[in-house]
Amino acid sequence: MTTTLLHGIDLVLAAALALGVYWPRHRRRDLVVAFLGINVSVLAVASMLAQSSVTAGLGLGLFGVLSIIRLRSDELGQSEIAYYFASLALGLVAGLAITPLWMSLGFMLLIVATMMIADSPLLFRGHHRTQLVLDSAVRDLDELTAQLSARLGAEVTAVSVLRIDEINDSTTVDVRYRALDAGAASHSHRSAPARARTATAPVPRIGHTAAAPAPDAASAEPARSMATTATR
Repeated sequence: MTTTLLHGIDLVLAAALALGVYWPRHRRRDLVVAFLGINVSVLAVASMLAQSSVTAGLGLGLFGVLSIIRLRSDELGQSEIAYYFASLALGLVAGLAITPLWMSLGFMLLIVATMMIADSPLLFRGHHRTQLVLDSAVRDLDELTAQLSARLGAEVTAVSVLRIDEINDSTTVDVRYRALDAGAASHSHRSAPARARTATAPVPRIGHTAAAPAPDAASAEPARSMATTATR
């Protein structure tokens, strides 16, 4: 295996990682461009460093500098950071071309396979994370968990209180939860309106007949006048 072939394999694996793994799952075009661009850039720089008298320490330093610049320019999720470092690592491993070359190829395949498995939608299916702002200041953790479960219609697995604002009466939380199945979720959504309707519905009284309203004086006077006219 030649170094040129290893570089070609890197381009194929980088395209597979960005277009075949990341894009169908996350759909961010700007990051696809970033992944491909940073992979090719690091591949070119690492190849030049590998053929010169510069030590590999400079290449690792460049790896860190590029990471800091990119991560400070935009806010990324944790999974997107993992894809970003995977693209960097692919270009660096292929550019340095550590002998034997089959070892470099093995590491590159391991990187792509790890991202495919770790970011699979089948892994930890149904588990989610979000941040919520509640319209009340809640200090009791059990009460807070119960409110979050009722609002999300899910099983809350972990709660982190980020802020309690007693002046504005609000609580900011970071919650991890597991989505319930369709039957349990629909049952929980149906049960709440049913309880509300039961509480507000009037209770009928058996054997009670409402009396007819008595006419007032204004309506009774024209009736007496009509009766007098008819008698005459």
